[in-house]
Amino acid sequence: MIRFTSRMICLATLALGIASAAYDVTLYDNVTANGTQLKAGTYQVEMQGNMAVFKSGEKTIAIPATLAKSDSTYTSTVFISQRSKLIEIDLGGTQDKIVFATATK
Repeated sequence: MIRFTSRMICLATLALGIASAAYDVTLYDNVTANGTQLKAGTYQVEMQGNMAVFKSGEKTIAIPATLAKSDSTYTSTVFISQRSKLIEIDLGGTQDKIVFATATK
């Protein structure tokens, strides 16, 4: 079961990159996605094949993920997590969501 709290759902700033489909997002808390820690901060994220690539300054972190479509357009970017484990990122202004293969039990 996914529990939503103000700490777990963080609104983010979104910028659509025309050529690269990159998004600017801000994490307000440290999270883990597929065993990889992402520290709070601002990142540029883009899908490269089956990897979500997070860039912050000179640092680049690639995490296995899939790009999925929603039936409707997201009004804002929302991070969905469970116990500090990032489950998905719904990308505001699009029908796209980045889904992390996280086993939840």
